[in-house]
Amino acid sequence: MSTAVDAFSGRVRDAYSAAFAQSAVVEDGFGPVTVDVPADRWVEAVTLARDELGCTFFDWLSAVDELADGFRVVCHLASHRPGAVDHLVLRALVPRQAPVIESVAQVFAGARWHERETHEMFGVDFAANGAVIDLETLLLPDEFEGHPLRKEFVLASRVAKPWPGAKEPGESGEPGHDAPSRRRTRPAGAPDPEQWGPRPPGSEAPNPLAVAQVAQSARPRRPVRPRRGEQDD
Repeated sequence: MSTAVDAFSGRVRDAYSAAFAQSAVVEDGFGPVTVDVPADRWVEAVTLARDELGCTFFDWLSAVDELADGFRVVCHLASHRPGAVDHLVLRALVPRQAPVIESVAQVFAGARWHERETHEMFGVDFAANGAVIDLETLLLPDEFEGHPLRKEFVLASRVAKPWPGAKEPGESGEPGHDAPSRRRTRPAGAPDPEQWGPRPPGSEAPNPLAVAQVAQSARPRRPVRPRRGEQDD
């Protein structure tokens, strides 16, 4: 890292160590400087970045579904200096059951749009003074059920339509291009079509979250291809 980046990383580490002690974890080994903070001090962490580190540019806020661990709310901020920009990523983990975190719209007004999107896509609630905010819909129709970016959410199109979407061998319909058909595969993370959808109490259908966890852990690794010149003669 350059001297300027090293200096910014040191300022971040000093600021959060002084304010959060051991409850904040700073990572600066690769990519932008990242700070993990407790969810109950989320607003304090974002305010510190703005007021003490000069991160006055709010870029975006979203979340990551980490399955049984919960949802990690992520915020990217930036500090402009002559000829360069310092980047800072703040993260906080909220539980999967009743995920709630304080809104930072009072710190950055533009964050409200991102919080509405995160609420719709992940089901994360945002609160003000301890009360959950009734956020208006942003991208999805009012009658839509579920949160599309949760890993247990099965997209209907992936269950109902052939996957991966391209024509299977033998289905091109072009003369001379037909080949013996093969069994269609089910998308990774999608349960059997007969078991997909709302599950009544006592149903034998699998828990969509469990299906997503299995799909993530059982992802096959691609074989390593030999480099040019390394193939056997």
